[in-house]
Amino acid sequence: MTQIAEATATSTAAPAAFFAKWADMATWPEWNQDTEWVRLDGPFAEGSTGTLKPKGGPKTRFVIEKLTDTEFIDVSKLFGARLTFAHHVETTDRTTVTVRISIDGPLGWFWTKVLGGDLAKSVGADLNALVAVAEGVPA
Repeated sequence: MTQIAEATATSTAAPAAFFAKWADMATWPEWNQDTEWVRLDGPFAEGSTGTLKPKGGPKTRFVIEKLTDTEFIDVSKLFGARLTFAHHVETTDRTTVTVRISIDGPLGWFWTKVLGGDLAKSVGADLNALVAVAEGVPA
């Protein structure tokens, strides 16, 4: 598995605020600059599937691979590869949110060349926008 990008941010919002925004996939374009739309086929639950339309790209199917009270992992199926977005929250005096993007599969090298640079550029800004939305500030 090749890690493409990682971003971490801290927030005054509770972890539940982040999970609420992740669960409300129709609103992802409000804080994710690369996303045109997202549709979830069922509940926000482990094993649920959906479709994501990146701006300028083809529709992509995804599955919620893992969902706990501290972690949300979704995997998009690309031709010859799997693109994984791992979201993790932890709290001490503030909430820390980390997003890691990785890719694996025989054509992972190809998709890293095609998508990797843009994902690496946008992950930090997208996470900062998510923090602002979770804290109740317009992005």
